[in-house]
Amino acid sequence: MTANTMPQLVLKNREDKRLKQGHLWVYSNEIDIEKSPLKSFELGQLVKVVTQQGKALGTAYINPNQLICARMLTRNDKVQINETFFKKRLQAAQALRDAIYEQPFYRLVFAESDFLPGLVIDRFDDALVVQITTAGMEALKPMLMQVLENLYHPRVMLFRNDLASREQEGLALENDWAPGSERPDTVPMIENGAKFEVPIVAGQKTGWFYDHRSARAQLQQWVRGKRVLDVFSYAGAWGIEAAVAGATEVTCVDASAKALDWVDQHAQLNQVGERLTGIEGNAFEALKSLAAEGHKYDVVVVDPPAFIKRKKDMREGSRAYQRLNELAIRLVQPGGVLVSASCSFHLSGDALLKLTQQAARQHDRQLQLLVQGHQSPDHPVHPAIRETDYLKSFFFRVTATT
Repeated sequence: MTANTMPQLVLKNREDKRLKQGHLWVYSNEIDIEKSPLKSFELGQLVKVVTQQGKALGTAYINPNQLICARMLTRNDKVQINETFFKKRLQAAQALRDAIYEQPFYRLVFAESDFLPGLVIDRFDDALVVQITTAGMEALKPMLMQVLENLYHPRVMLFRNDLASREQEGLALENDWAPGSERPDTVPMIENGAKFEVPIVAGQKTGWFYDHRSARAQLQQWVRGKRVLDVFSYAGAWGIEAAVAGATEVTCVDASAKALDWVDQHAQLNQVGERLTGIEGNAFEALKSLAAEGHKYDVVVVDPPAFIKRKKDMREGSRAYQRLNELAIRLVQPGGVLVSASCSFHLSGDALLKLTQQAARQHDRQLQLLVQGHQSPDHPVHPAIRETDYLKSFFFRVTATT
């Protein structure tokens, strides 16, 4: 379908400013529904986005049932959305990763930030784990799959379709393998000198969280000869990489027995099993128990799931972050390091910094901010889309008040 034959999505007067500044989302309340009734469009259909004066702004796909009713794919309305389009987008994304990483383990596509809204791809060498979160990208899946096959000839290609956001888009939640793909439960991966078997089927999201890779590399500079506590450890990325970097003792805390099984497997894989201990249980309760037993650590890492998924969670979620950091600070040896992280977009870096400082004062501790971390560069930020800038981590030195 060419731009000339595409149906037009007409914006109201003066509703083109944000798109012209680079944003990729069109909201339903920005549409002139008399000229382009939303009910007239099919789910996932390609549309030509035009101003009230008829000027073309580019091509998008549409979901007429959502507040974000369209997402821009290209600003050049002459460009056709076909295999050539996907090939160029993927090659541009690949060029960025090639400039950063020596080995083929990274997030290959980060949705809007790589100008492919609704698409995330994590690469584990010859294995690709793909997440499609929108009806528009789902409609384009056949040509995407063909281009991925042509470019990478992957041994494994898994579509992790179990995200709740797909349900909101009217999409199925069942995982799907590409035709001819091998179907392993795990795939090998190397990160910051540590080996892992990533649980791509049973694990969270794509099986791994590449976004904190840079922060974990930073952590390795602080752990040699140290005792480390990794809270919300999942499969042990922080803890295992600390052990590989020379930590003498590592304790991993997670509520999932399965996650701690993966931690143990990764410890054996890296020959650091004798230095690693797993604690299964609620993180808050585990931290209380460790403090009551008199434990102290040179480095404590708290990397929780998002406590603030929506704006309405702000008050309760902020209290949870502060309480978590209060408990963590109690366990840091004077002069030791606290790593406090958050993946909640709605919690700004400044807000996390303030909460952590308040947590320190609750226990008469002083903080020195050593490093302010950010999401790894294979998760680039789209400057016009604040939601793509979500991850933060702070490395603090914790001392007693003098």
